[in-house]
Amino acid sequence: MPTRSRARSPVVLFLSASVGEGHTAAAQAVCSALSDRVPGALCEVVDSYRYASNVFHRVASNGYIGIVKLLPQLYKFAYDQAERATKISAFKTWLHRYTALNLRQLVTDLHPDVVVCTHAFPCGVMAEYKREFADAPPVVGIVTDFVVHPFWIHRNIDKYAVATSAMRQTLVARGVATPRVQVTGIPIDCRFAQATSKRRARQLIGVAPDMTTLLLMGGGLGIGPLEKALIAMDALDAQVQIVVVVGKNQSLEKRLRDVARNLRHRVKVAGFVQNVYDYMRAADVLVSKPGGLTSSEALVAELPIIMWRPLPGQEERNTRYLEERGVGIRVERSRELTEALDELLDSPVALEKMRRNARGLAHPQSAQAVASIVEGLWARRRPVSAAD
Repeated sequence: MPTRSRARSPVVLFLSASVGEGHTAAAQAVCSALSDRVPGALCEVVDSYRYASNVFHRVASNGYIGIVKLLPQLYKFAYDQAERATKISAFKTWLHRYTALNLRQLVTDLHPDVVVCTHAFPCGVMAEYKREFADAPPVVGIVTDFVVHPFWIHRNIDKYAVATSAMRQTLVARGVATPRVQVTGIPIDCRFAQATSKRRARQLIGVAPDMTTLLLMGGGLGIGPLEKALIAMDALDAQVQIVVVVGKNQSLEKRLRDVARNLRHRVKVAGFVQNVYDYMRAADVLVSKPGGLTSSEALVAELPIIMWRPLPGQEERNTRYLEERGVGIRVERSRELTEALDELLDSPVALEKMRRNARGLAHPQSAQAVASIVEGLWARRRPVSAAD
């Protein structure tokens, strides 16, 4: 009598990119949600730049931060030009194909049931891979901002997970089949959805439980003039405590600790932390760059955002989205930062309105929604087999 063979555990390859921490964090959030849904699922998170040319890898991984910090207008020009382009350049096509060929051995050895891309570059690479190899697995693209750059758009990607319905409309207008695009929100750690009181969260991160708390963040790499922001926040007359999370920038962490010793308000400086959800739940207002992951986390935490000097390109687009929906305020100068915080802290009604607006935009189950897409793709691709 035929018996069912035991199917191997599903394997999912996540292709990220080493430009900031957000793309990898999104991959890890979906991987965690997928493991909860499908016990035994195997996830492999890989930096796609490792398979590009050595020169491109060095420039993209190491040069990105330098360019946006030292030559922001150059980055803005390049981003805007690429955004208006109607065709993919010959160089990008070559680079996608070159990287796709380099990925062939990894994909063959790992034999993933689904490939998930959390950055536009690997999404383009896998679009080329699917054209090159008939046995290519299905591919999911997770857009990790509130806008879709044209570099994301390929008609042969099996599924897209996007943050907003407007992004869905953009993809469909550019030729992506409607059923292939799903509004999920940007995937974040499921622990952001946990209900933790501000008092309890403040106790967990080691600050006074009953004091108004301002959170200053510079992303995983500690980008931005955080020293100026901290000094501007210290100019507030209100009784507040300030928590600074600087990410992996150890030299900046040391400088901020030195600065904090001479400030009037209580300041806690932390480096890279795993429990960002506790820090956001503890805060009344967030001062940060408006990266896609950070902004999505803040929305779920119902945390008003002061967007401090957003970088050109995607951060400017995110800023516009958050401003228009009443959850964020953009500031460029130190005095503007102090004034914006003064006004917010002096108006509980305005703060509550921003929290309410954030609640309406939040996707607390975003990672689970994307995991469901992935699960559906591998389940359809791997029917249960029978053995004699």
